[in-house]
Amino acid sequence: DAHDAAHPAQTIANFAASDAWSCQFVGQWPAAKKEAIADLLFSQQAGPGGQPLGIGLSMWRFNVGAGSAEQGAGSDIQDEWRRAESFLQPDGSYDFTRQAGQRWFLAAARRRGVRQFLAFLNSPPVGLTVNGKAHADHDQTNIAPARYAALGTYCATVLAGLHQAAGISFDYLSPFNEPQWDWSGGQEGTPIRNAELAEAVRATSAALAAKKLATKILVGEAGKLTYLLEPADKPDRGNQVAAFFGDKSAATYLGATPLVAPIMAGHSYFTTSPAPAAVAVRRQLAARVAAVPGLTYWQSEYCILGGNEGEINGGPRDLGMAPALYLARAIHADLAVGQATAWQWWLAISPYDYKDGLVYVDQNKTDGRYYPSKMLWALGNYSRFVRPGAVRLPVALADSARAGQPLVSAYRSPDGRQLLTVVVNDADAPATVQLAVVGSKRRLGAGRPYVTSATADLTPGPALAAGQPLVVGPRSVTTLVSELR
Repeated sequence: DAHDAAHPAQTIANFAASDAWSCQFVGQWPAAKKEAIADLLFSQQAGPGGQPLGIGLSMWRFNVGAGSAEQGAGSDIQDEWRRAESFLQPDGSYDFTRQAGQRWFLAAARRRGVRQFLAFLNSPPVGLTVNGKAHADHDQTNIAPARYAALGTYCATVLAGLHQAAGISFDYLSPFNEPQWDWSGGQEGTPIRNAELAEAVRATSAALAAKKLATKILVGEAGKLTYLLEPADKPDRGNQVAAFFGDKSAATYLGATPLVAPIMAGHSYFTTSPAPAAVAVRRQLAARVAAVPGLTYWQSEYCILGGNEGEINGGPRDLGMAPALYLARAIHADLAVGQATAWQWWLAISPYDYKDGLVYVDQNKTDGRYYPSKMLWALGNYSRFVRPGAVRLPVALADSARAGQPLVSAYRSPDGRQLLTVVVNDADAPATVQLAVVGSKRRLGAGRPYVTSATADLTPGPALAAGQPLVVGPRSVTTLVSELR
C-alpha cells in the first residue's frame, strides 16, 4: 500500500469521549478504581514492554447538566443515571461544587495530559426552559427567544466559573445537541430549529465576548449525517452545512459570527451500514464541507446504536472483538472517506447492557467493578497514536487489493518523524500489507506494531525492519508506528 505524502489530507484535531452520564457517580467511587479507569481513558504512558496503559484521548467532552438530578422523579427522567445536576440554582445563584464526580474526571483528564476540553449542553438549564423541565414537550423548542440572552450569559458564567473553580479553560462550547430529535423524556434534551439555533448562538457569542472568553462555539451536532446535507424529514432542522456555513445570504448564516468555530459537527449514527451507503453519504459530506473555504467536519458523537441493516445490534453489551471491529471500520470511514478532523465517542463509561461504552461499570453509585471493552482498545489504535496535529496521508491500495481486504489509513505524526498506519482486518484470515511512501524523498524506517485482538489490548508486537511487510492477524486492529527518515 502506497502512502501519498505529496497530497496530504486533513489535519487531526482530537479523539474524544464524553463524561455523560456515569462520571457523576463513578467520579465518587474509591480512588484506586476511578484512577484506574481514568488511566484507561486518558493515559499516554506505557508499562512493561511498552504496553500502553490507556488510549490517550486528546479531548474530553464535559456535560453541563440542566438540573434534572435536583428535580428527582419530578424530572420525568426515570433513569437516575441519565439525570444531570446544574450549577445554576433556583434562586439564580451558581454553585460550582455541583457535578463533583464529573469535575473529578475533568481534573483527572488534565493530570494525564488531555489538553482540549469541550462543554456541551443537552438542554438549557431548567430555570430557562419553557416547561421548567430538562426535556421538551412533543417537538416544541424548550427555550423561548426572550431567554436566548440569558442562555448565553449562563453559558459564559459556567465557563468562567469552571475556569476559576477547576482551572480548566474550555476550548469549545456546544450549546445544542441533536436538535432534530424531539427529546420528550428519557434524558435531557431539546429540539431547536435552525433559525432559532442561529439566534441563540449569536446571543451566546456576544455573552462569551462580554466575559472575554476565547471559547469557540461548536455548531451542529446533528443526530444523523443526512441532516447536514439535505432537509430530509426535518426541513427546518436539516440542510445544516448550507444553513450555517455554506450560504452567506441565509438568515441562519453563522460563518461570520465571532467565536463560532469553522467546524460542522455531526453524528455517525444510522449511517454506518451497509458499507456502500456509509461510503456514499461520507463522500457527499466531504465534498460539501470542502466546498466551503476554511470549514472542517467533526464526527462528534457515536456509539453502536440500532440495527445497522442487520450487521450488528446496539444491544446487548459485548466486550469482545465483534463490536470493536465494527467500530474500527466506522472510524476508518469517517476519517478516510468523510475527512473528519476529529472523532468523538458517546459514553466513556457505561453501566448499560448496550454497545455504548468504552469502559463498563456496575450500575452502583458508590463502588463496583469496571470492565474495559475491546471497543476501548480499538479506538485506542487511533487515539493513542494519531495525536492532535497529525496529518492523514491518502493510501492507495496495491493492484492485488480485493474485496474483503483490510482497511488501511495512514497519518504523519505532528513532528513529521513517524508514519502511523492503522490496519483493520475483520477477515477470519491473516493479511499481509507492504508499505511504501510515494511523492516524498523520505523513506519508511523500522516500525513497531500495536495489536488489538481477542488476545491483545493494544499490545506491542515484535519490531519490523525497514521494508519488511506487516502481517496482521485475523479479526484484529493493528497500528504500525514507523520511523520516517
